Amino acid sequence: MTSERSLVLVKPDGFARGLTGEVLRRIEAKGYRLVALSVLTASPEMLHRHYAEHEGKPFFEALVEFMSSGPLTAAVIEGERCIEGFRSLAGATDPTLAPPGSIRGDLGRDWGEGVQKNIVHGSDSPESAAREIGIWFPQL
Repeated sequence: MTSERSLVLVKPDGFARGLTGEVLRRIEAKGYRLVALSVLTASPEMLHRHYAEHEGKPFFEALVEFMSSGPLTAAVIEGERCIEGFRSLAGATDPTLAPPGSIRGDLGRDWGEGVQKNIVHGSDSPESAAREIGIWFPQL
């Protein structure tokens, strides 16, 4: 097997609620290694590149507005099958449906707003991970 890397974002809702440490704790407890870590407020331009595949969809502008609304934590993690592993650790995109024990299942909920505030993002494939890491951590 080959070790892989994934981008993980603790979104502005998770950051504002003080959940960055808990998310990172779960990543490290799972056995993945932190390769890079940054706290920043993302620019709309950066988010347009990150979410390019969603451009033109009804939720796109609200998503960019939410993701640029405050600080977030960006991390690169590394480990065997960490993309699949982190997505399992994160749980379903809809926090109401995410199983207990997952990040979204334990820490998230539906806030009744127009955009899904679900605490974390994780790359969904090696190709997405490479593209996303290039946006958030161009030095890697």
